[in-house]
Amino acid sequence: QLQLVESGGGLVQPGGSLRLSCAASGFTLENNAIGWFRQAPGKEREGVSCIAGRDYITNYADSVKGRFTISRDNANNMVSLQLNMLKPEDTAVYYCALGWRPSSGICTLVPDNGRYIYWGQGTQVTVSS
Repeated sequence: QLQLVESGGGLVQPGGSLRLSCAASGFTLENNAIGWFRQAPGKEREGVSCIAGRDYITNYADSVKGRFTISRDNANNMVSLQLNMLKPEDTAVYYCALGWRPSSGICTLVPDNGRYIYWGQGTQVTVSS
């Protein structure tokens, strides 16, 4: 049974860093896009970053470009998201999601168009002084 589990969230001061991980079981991630999304209280879920399958092209929301970095660890069947220079507005529950089929090229950051079919339970990131 496929399962995605996020970890690495926590409380950090503005300007700090966190590293989120998305670990998979029951499925090999390397050929499918993986997306990271977040949802803050009272707001809709939004795309943060994604990495394509096969060619591993990355895509970032404008709000996180230059601060967040997505990467794959195929040996451990994981995808990580490095969060640097965190801001209070980055506070949210962060989710990883599996792309619906093996793919390459630019991945989508739209969470609800059917392109992501399995979701983790999320990990809380809180940026506060």
